[in-house]
Amino acid sequence: MDFFSITGGRRLSGKIRAESAKNAILPMMACAVLTKEKVIIRNCPYIKDVLSMKEILEYMGAKVFFSGDGVIIDASDLKRFEVPSFLSKKLRSSIYMLGSVLAVNDKLKISFPGGCDIGARAFDIHLDGLKKLGVDVIEEEGCILCRREKIKGSEITLKYPSVGATENLIICSTLCEGSTVIKNCAKEPEITDLIRFLKKMGAKIYGEGTGVIRIEGVKKLNGVEYTPIGDRIEAGTYILASLISGGEIEISNVLPQNICSLLNYFCNNTCKIRISNDIIYIKKEESFSGLYVSTGPYPDFPTDLQPVITAFCTVADGKSVIRENVFENRFLYAYELKKMGANIKIDNNVAYVSGEKKLYGANLYAKDLRGGAALIVASLTAEGESKIFGTEYIDRGYYNLTEKLSLLGADVKRNYEN
Repeated sequence: MDFFSITGGRRLSGKIRAESAKNAILPMMACAVLTKEKVIIRNCPYIKDVLSMKEILEYMGAKVFFSGDGVIIDASDLKRFEVPSFLSKKLRSSIYMLGSVLAVNDKLKISFPGGCDIGARAFDIHLDGLKKLGVDVIEEEGCILCRREKIKGSEITLKYPSVGATENLIICSTLCEGSTVIKNCAKEPEITDLIRFLKKMGAKIYGEGTGVIRIEGVKKLNGVEYTPIGDRIEAGTYILASLISGGEIEISNVLPQNICSLLNYFCNNTCKIRISNDIIYIKKEESFSGLYVSTGPYPDFPTDLQPVITAFCTVADGKSVIRENVFENRFLYAYELKKMGANIKIDNNVAYVSGEKKLYGANLYAKDLRGGAALIVASLTAEGESKIFGTEYIDRGYYNLTEKLSLLGADVKRNYEN
């Protein structure tokens, strides 16, 4: 069994580069089926979620291989139009195959997607939108069966600004007949990046970054070579890891405006911050007071950083309140932090945190990707050694984690235990 061992107490400082955003890459990989030409995604990290999407595409008949810093996909000869449970259960982003496959084929069978157990992730928003585009949907025995004659443009209003549903409907509409208007869209930077990617393929999409997106269907899309934006969640994780240790970090390949909801907490003279293009430098200068954090759709604070900033708050001065408004099961990691001496009380969707002077090393178990990152960050400041099990979750979203943390000065190793 793999585990990370971390001996806390070291001050982290140095320079690292963020990888391309996992949440941008996965829908782009699904989009490879929209064209008969090759799709090349540059600066693509070799992480578990990317490898799971590679497996799905290869099962369907695509050729997928890594070359240099990129992944190359040739989906010109698909043979299967099905995503079975042994593949879909590995990856929630398998749901993106709905939009991409139905744009080019009249049917698809997909088992309900898996991923981290952080709460209900309703797919009805996806399915309701696809029905508006002319797709017949049957749900039975853990599967979604979809058939259609042709994709026809429509006006769709999402009942919630779901990132996945927004992206799925955009993808499906690129090759539709006529015009599609999607209202109450999510506005996350990864959606804007997906639209840029699709426009480079020849799609006609308008309104990126707003709550209303219009797609004019085209008959054909071309191959593309594209470098996605930097991963704002990875960048935020390393920023908080450095600050919890009292250190400083310069992180490149991340657009500051994409994580301003995090940076705003440290602009009140507690930190020295310099920003230059896609480079952020931040250094702790004063002690940190408790925070009030409330998650929500972009530009609100991202739910994927909520566990990490909660870990940070366990050693801040005073009390913090963390309100989770997206996933109801996202506080599972808090019970692991309590093993370290953290003072956390969970009440429904709110965590009340009283900062402690010190945390202590413990044997910890990650139960999801971002909860695992929270345990990593807490361990960096804890007294003594921590062992963090459940590396398979953390590997889903962080590339070269031990190498990057070691570069910043952390005492971290990956170990194997029989």
